Amino acid sequence: MQQNRRSFLGNLTTSAGGIALTQLLARDGLLAAEGKSPIRPKIDPSRPYASRVSHHPAQADQVLIIFCAGAVSHLDTWDFKPELYKQHGRTPPNAPKVTFEGPIGKMAQPFWDFKPRGQSGKMISDLVPNLAKLADDMCFIHSLTAKNSAHTQAENFLSTGFTFEGYPSLGAWTTYALGTMNEDLPAFVAIADPRGRSQAGPNNWGNGFLPAAFQGTAFSADEPPKNLHASARDSANRATVDLLAELNERHRMEFPGDSELAARISSYELAGRMQTSIPDLMDLSGERRGTLEEYGATSPNQIKAAYARNCLMARRLLEKGVRVVQLFNGAHASGGKKNWDSHSEIFQNHGTHAEIFDQPAAALLRDLKQRGQLDRTLVVWCTEFGRLPFMQANGTGRDHNIDGFTCWLMGGGVKQGFSYGSTDELGWHATENKVTHYDFNATILHLLGLDHERLTYYFNGNERRLTDVHGHVIKDLLA
Repeated sequence: MQQNRRSFLGNLTTSAGGIALTQLLARDGLLAAEGKSPIRPKIDPSRPYASRVSHHPAQADQVLIIFCAGAVSHLDTWDFKPELYKQHGRTPPNAPKVTFEGPIGKMAQPFWDFKPRGQSGKMISDLVPNLAKLADDMCFIHSLTAKNSAHTQAENFLSTGFTFEGYPSLGAWTTYALGTMNEDLPAFVAIADPRGRSQAGPNNWGNGFLPAAFQGTAFSADEPPKNLHASARDSANRATVDLLAELNERHRMEFPGDSELAARISSYELAGRMQTSIPDLMDLSGERRGTLEEYGATSPNQIKAAYARNCLMARRLLEKGVRVVQLFNGAHASGGKKNWDSHSEIFQNHGTHAEIFDQPAAALLRDLKQRGQLDRTLVVWCTEFGRLPFMQANGTGRDHNIDGFTCWLMGGGVKQGFSYGSTDELGWHATENKVTHYDFNATILHLLGLDHERLTYYFNGNERRLTDVHGHVIKDLLA
C-alpha cells in the first residue's frame, strides 16, 4: 500500500515513540518476561536412567526428602512465639468458631520448652533435641502456605504441585530430567514409614503422566523389593542372564523405533542388576556397633529401631549414587495414631513420634556431613501444613493450619543457620515473605540445576510442569 508524505511522517513519529517507550519500560523492569522454551531431556529408551546434563550448574547432585506426614506443629518445634505464653488460656482473637475439625478452644502455649541452639541462637524446642543441635546447618522457611487443609490433598500438593492425583512427583520430575549416577539401582527410592504409608501413599512418589520408568521404587530396610531372591552370582544363572540379554538386544535391533519395547527391556535389565545390588545395599551387618547405636537401630522401641534402619539405608542409597531418596516418618492414621496428626492429645502424639524420629534423623544428617556427602546433597525436611495456635474444643489438640508453617533445607547450595520469612506473633498467618509450595519446589529444582519454567512435559495439549504456571526461586536462601 502506497503512503503519502504526511502518513509516512506520522507513522515514523509513532514508531519512534514506541521504541522510546520500550526502552523506558525495559529500563524500569516493566516489560513482560520473554517466554521460555522447554528444555527436553534427551532420553535413550534403552537407558532411561543414564545421567543427564542439568540446565545450569547445580549446587546439589542428589536430594534427600524427609517427609513427616500428618502435619507437624511448627509452634511446638521450629517457630518460637513468645506471645503464645502471654495469650495462653485466653479466647483466640478474631478466630472463626469452627475450624477444619470442629469448634475451637483456648489459646495454648508450646507444649515443649524452647532454647537457643548453636552459634546462631536459633530457638528450637526440646521436642527434637538431637535435630536442634544441627540448627547452624539448617535453612528455615517460616512462611510457607498450603492450598488444601485435608491431609491427602495437601500431601499431593506438596509432592506434585497439584491437589488432585495423577501428576508427577518432585522425585519423578528430577529423575526424568537428570537420570541417576548408578544405573544398577533405581534412580528414585521411596522409603515408607515402618508402620505403613502416608495418606496420599504412592502418589507422593508417582510418575503421573511421565514415562513409568521415573516413578519411585518403594521399599524399606525391612521390606526389600519383591522377587529378588534369585542370585545373579551363580554361574549357571549368570549364563542365563547373558543369553537373555543377547536375545533382548537382537529383538531391540529389529524394532529400533519402538521406545516402549526398549523401556520394557531396560526395566527387566534393571531388575536383574538389582538382584545383585540390592542384597548388598540392605546388608547392615558391616555397620559398626557404634553407628547402629548412634542411629537408634538397637533401641528397644521396635518402631524407632526400624525407622533407624531406614535412615541407615537412606545414607547407603545416597552413597551409591541414587538421585532421589524420599524418607517417610508417619503413616496413615487409620487404626491408630500412626502419624503426626494431633487433633487430640498433642503432647502424647508429638512426643511419641518425636521419640521415633529425632535421634535417627539427626544421626543420618550428621553422618552425611561427616562423610562429606552433605556438600552435594540437598536435604529437604517437610510436612504438609502446620497447626493452629489455639486448642480445639477438647482442649488437648491443635487443628490444621495452612496459612503459615515451617519447613527447612540443609546441605548443597543453601545458607546455614538462616531463617527466612515469618508468621504473625501467634504463628497463625504468614506475614513476611510468604512462600507457596510452588516457590518451595522451584527452589529445590534450581539447586539441582533445573529451571522450573523450562522443565516441562507435553500432556493433554499443555506443557505441564511441577510448578504449574506459578512459582519463583527464593534467591535469599541460596548460599
